[in-house]
Amino acid sequence: MKYIRLTLLMTLLTGAIAFRPAAGSISGKITPPDGATEVWAFAGSDTLKTAVSNGMVSFENVKAGTYTVIVNAKSPYKDATIQNVKVEDGKVTDLGEIKLDQ
Repeated sequence: MKYIRLTLLMTLLTGAIAFRPAAGSISGKITPPDGATEVWAFAGSDTLKTAVSNGMVSFENVKAGTYTVIVNAKSPYKDATIQNVKVEDGKVTDLGEIKLDQ
């Protein structure tokens, strides 16, 4: 009887872990495409960093929360900051086009 209960408990726990919602993601496009090389996202103690590839930015497996995104621009452009970026589990948060000022 104990074996059956233990097996049932393990099955339920495995199912709960396997079917939790996927983390979210953040994406966007930087203009001009060669104006930055990296982008950071901060929320509480979470710090994420990703490279810019042909002007495209993508953070994957992002925990749900509200982030501040900072684009580290190359000279002669200025860094860009986007605040209150809300990420939800299983959804893509699109930053749209991020135009870097000179």
